[in-house]
Amino acid sequence: MKRITGLLLVALFAIAAMPAVAQNGERIKDLADVQGVRSNQLVGYGLVVGLDGTGDRTTQTPFTVQAIRSMLSAQGVQLPPNQNLQTDNVAAVMVTAELPPFARPGQRVDITVSSLGNARSLRGGNLLMTPLSGADGEIYAMAQGNLIVGGFGAEGADGSSISVNIPSSGRIPGGASVEREVPTDFNTSERLVLNLHAADFTTAQRLAEAINAELGEGTALAQDAVSVTVQAPDRPDQRVGFVAFLENLRVEPGDAPARVIVNSRTGTVVIGSHVRVRAAAVTHGSLTVTISEDFRVDQPAPFSRGETVVTPDTEIEVVEERNPMFLFGPGVELQEIVNAVNQVGAAPGDLISILEALKQAGALRAELIVI
Repeated sequence: MKRITGLLLVALFAIAAMPAVAQNGERIKDLADVQGVRSNQLVGYGLVVGLDGTGDRTTQTPFTVQAIRSMLSAQGVQLPPNQNLQTDNVAAVMVTAELPPFARPGQRVDITVSSLGNARSLRGGNLLMTPLSGADGEIYAMAQGNLIVGGFGAEGADGSSISVNIPSSGRIPGGASVEREVPTDFNTSERLVLNLHAADFTTAQRLAEAINAELGEGTALAQDAVSVTVQAPDRPDQRVGFVAFLENLRVEPGDAPARVIVNSRTGTVVIGSHVRVRAAAVTHGSLTVTISEDFRVDQPAPFSRGETVVTPDTEIEVVEERNPMFLFGPGVELQEIVNAVNQVGAAPGDLISILEALKQAGALRAELIVI
C-alpha cells in the first residue's frame, strides 16, 4: 500500500510539474483504452402508436397484432380471439441504445427507433414503454417518448410517391432511463490493463517504458502487442487521478508496417511511407480502338431512272500509346514511386495492375491488401 500511495504522489507531482507547451508524441488517451471501460449495446422490441395511418398493414405483419394483444392484455383489456385489429396507427419497432461506461441508475441515454414491419413513416408517433436488454438478457434501461423523425414521405391518389431521407426511423434524445448498473472491475482489480487501438509491439514497449520513466521501474509491463498492465492504487478516488495522469503521458508510437491498400471498388490506392521497391523495370501502355460509323447517300444521275442507295461508311482507328519504360533502382521510396507512375499517366486501375505485377515479381517490399 505504501508503494501504491508513493506512485500516486509521484503522478500528482508530475502533473503539477508538466510544462504548458505541447510535448512530442501522442497521448496515451489517443492510443489505448482502459480494459473494462467500454460501452454496451442494448436492444428491445416495442410499439409506436399515434401514427397518422402510416403504420403496419395487418395482413403482412402478424407480429404487430400479437404485440398489441399482449400489450392490451397487460393493461387488463381482453379481446375476442377472432377480433380483426386494424394497425394503421401502430408500428412494431426495434429500439437500440448504447449504454456508456459507468452509467448509473436514473441517467438518461439516447435511443434509436426503427420500423420492424412495413410502416411507411414513424412521424408523430409515440413509443410505448419498452425494456432494453443487454447481451446477457438482463434489462438495463426502459425507453419511452415521442419520436423525432428527420425524413418524410407523401403519396398521390394515382400511386405516385416521394420520400426524403428515411421516415421509417427516428430518435428520442434522452429517451431511455438507466435501471441497472453494468458491473465492472475498474475499482477492484489489482492492476489496470491498457489495450492499444492497433496492435504493435514497438508501441506497447514504448508505452510501458514511458510509464516506468515517470513512476518507477516495474510499474508497467507490456504483456503483448496490445496489452500493457499497470500497477494502480487501491482507493477509487486515487485510481481516477492515477488514470487521468496516465492518459496525458505522451508516447511516440511505432511506425506502421509497409502496406499498400487497394480498394478494388473505388480504385483508391493508399501507399504507406515505408513501402520500398527493389530493382525493377516497368512499362505501361494502352491500345485504344475507335470505331466510327456514318452513312453515305448515293444519288442516281438525273433522268436515269435509278434509285437512291444508302451505304454504311465505317472507319476504324487504332492508337497505341508509346510510353517509355522506367527503371526502379533498389530501395526506391514512396515519392519516387508516385512520380514514376504519374509520369506514364496511369489511371487508378492501371496503377493497381502495376502494383500487382511488382508484387508478383517480388520487387514490391510491402504487404499488398485488396479490399
